[in-house]
Amino acid sequence: MKSNSSYICRECGAKSVKWLGRCPNCGAWDSFDENAEEAVIPAAKQNRAASLVPTQSTAPRRISEGEDALVERTLTGINEFDRVLGGGIVAGSVVLLSGEPGIGKSTLLLQIFSKATDGQKVLYVSGEESFSQIKMRAKRLGISPDGLYLYTETDITKILAAADKLAPDFIVVDSIQTVYDPASLSAPGSINQVKGCAAALVTKAKSTGCAVLLVGHVNKEGGISGPKVLEHIVDAVIHFEGDRTQAYRMIRAVKNRFGSTNEIGVFEMTEMGLVQVENPSETLMSEATDGVSGCAAVCVMEGTRPIIAEIQALVTPTVFPAARRNANGVDYNRLCLIIAVLEKRLGLKFYQNDVYINVTGGLRLDTPSADLAIALALISSITDRPVKSKTLCFGELGLAGECRASSFCELRIKEALRLGFETVVIPKKNGEKLIGSSSGTLAVSSVYELLRVLEPKNQN
Repeated sequence: MKSNSSYICRECGAKSVKWLGRCPNCGAWDSFDENAEEAVIPAAKQNRAASLVPTQSTAPRRISEGEDALVERTLTGINEFDRVLGGGIVAGSVVLLSGEPGIGKSTLLLQIFSKATDGQKVLYVSGEESFSQIKMRAKRLGISPDGLYLYTETDITKILAAADKLAPDFIVVDSIQTVYDPASLSAPGSINQVKGCAAALVTKAKSTGCAVLLVGHVNKEGGISGPKVLEHIVDAVIHFEGDRTQAYRMIRAVKNRFGSTNEIGVFEMTEMGLVQVENPSETLMSEATDGVSGCAAVCVMEGTRPIIAEIQALVTPTVFPAARRNANGVDYNRLCLIIAVLEKRLGLKFYQNDVYINVTGGLRLDTPSADLAIALALISSITDRPVKSKTLCFGELGLAGECRASSFCELRIKEALRLGFETVVIPKKNGEKLIGSSSGTLAVSSVYELLRVLEPKNQN
């Protein structure tokens, strides 16, 4: 049988008829692997592809027919993780967990199954660490459940055979990029190997009802390494976010077939592992500064949970030909847009200054409702006028300088007042829709009115 050899980039999946030192699509060096899967017998390839989703019926059926499917969930005992998944791990589901190296993925998985193995079996497959290394970490965390079985193997056929023999309720594979199929000639971590091994594990989960958790590597851009199809065939994709130099970690679902993708879980890394942060607002604001210019508090919604964080801005005269812009925790392009609005509408000369923005605690704000707080912190820093004490604001900023309404206004105000804030700056449209008393709120219609919540400039 004739084989049409080709090469595939393991970073982005781009194809080439010959080997290239650098991928012309993503720019990665030495990332092309030979596509040896094309030499496999076509019938075997078809059978493997057909096993991705087992067919239950060959005839179309009305959606109103049949009984409602019951979703069986297992609570892990870690509320922050259960919240992100929508109420626990669903039987027969496949979850992909990704994150930077050393952020705590393996630690989190050990802690999860230290509380979820009461009368259940967990097969923990590691392709990166030895048995003694994992046991040493478990001992440090105080974890020694009887139902946790460790297996250091990278051969997918041996892993599936061990799963058939043990019949576990959960299978953990750390990581999917290290697992390989000996029937394939591709190197471990290549496009075809990751697709094939992931497909075999998905089939195992769907056919037996055991839940599978896969750990995925990330590339230099922060995305999950390997083929994009890996994210499509799993049921949930969870990102583990945070800076290794900071204590706080966040898990966020970017795909979830059994729940919402808006929830986040907050953890703190300690000597004894990851500790849940039940009240993130109090934790993030525990060291908030007061009476210093460039600091503003904001309330954002992460799913159904309001979280209050502090935004810090530093605007200082530049010594470079072109002023610097640095954003940590907010979108860089959004920061540039807000700066442009303030320059145009308020006449502030940001082009003469370097601008640095930081969200304390390692939190990342991707919502437009943080615009007013970012603008207020920038105005406060460039004018050297602190924001009035016990003041919080939220709302979207338009290009004309207008303040646009944000959702869950009453919930945000309630959380702010609970933490001791006396004034909550809200968009005027939100103020018109408030139910009941609006004491403690200040409705603003444009960026010009933000100047009202700044302290007078110190003349000394």
